[in-house]
Amino acid sequence: MTAENIKVHSALLKGIWMKLCGTYTTDTHKAHHLWDELQAAYGEKHRHYHNSDHLNHLLVELDGVRSMIRNWDAVLWALFYHDAVYRVARNDNEERSAALAATRMKDMGVAAAVIEKCTAIILATWAHEPHTDEDVNLFTDADLAILGASPELYTAYAHQVRREYSIYPDLLYRPGRKKVLQHFLDMQRIFKTEYFHSRYEQQARTNLSYELNNGV
Repeated sequence: MTAENIKVHSALLKGIWMKLCGTYTTDTHKAHHLWDELQAAYGEKHRHYHNSDHLNHLLVELDGVRSMIRNWDAVLWALFYHDAVYRVARNDNEERSAALAATRMKDMGVAAAVIEKCTAIILATWAHEPHTDEDVNLFTDADLAILGASPELYTAYAHQVRREYSIYPDLLYRPGRKKVLQHFLDMQRIFKTEYFHSRYEQQARTNLSYELNNGV
């Protein structure tokens, strides 16, 4: 991605962020401050996949199902905060991201019901299991859409994930990665919603199987 494209994506995301915050507060200084905080988080040097590009791709996927989403604001808050905390050596990133989201949203005057749904969405990205709330299912499916991308894009994604886990040698990384791949393949359905299942399920299984058997 070129520097120009990165600027365009960043400007788009910031515009959506400022509009979202403007629904709840007139304090634009605070909104700008929180945006800078998010940019710093998603711009951390160890992030090669879970960065602002991921947010942009996720936004595109979610925009395609916007008419199906009941609480768009909660989904947008989750979009911006679902990977706000990301450390490969920890297993509580989702919990910490959800807690950060709740704190920042409460400070912005967001209604408790919206905060509750946002945190439920973020926590659901840990296991990507079926949820009783279809907004949650649409979000987690969109989050996994990269699995059903073209072989070229999927391979790039797999390499980016490997770079994020560069602190671990292949001897440790490969068994763990294979466990993750097998977990998805063992699911009866990787994608819970019909929209995403019809578009990505078959290709996702092809991509996951190829990586499982051949590596990246």
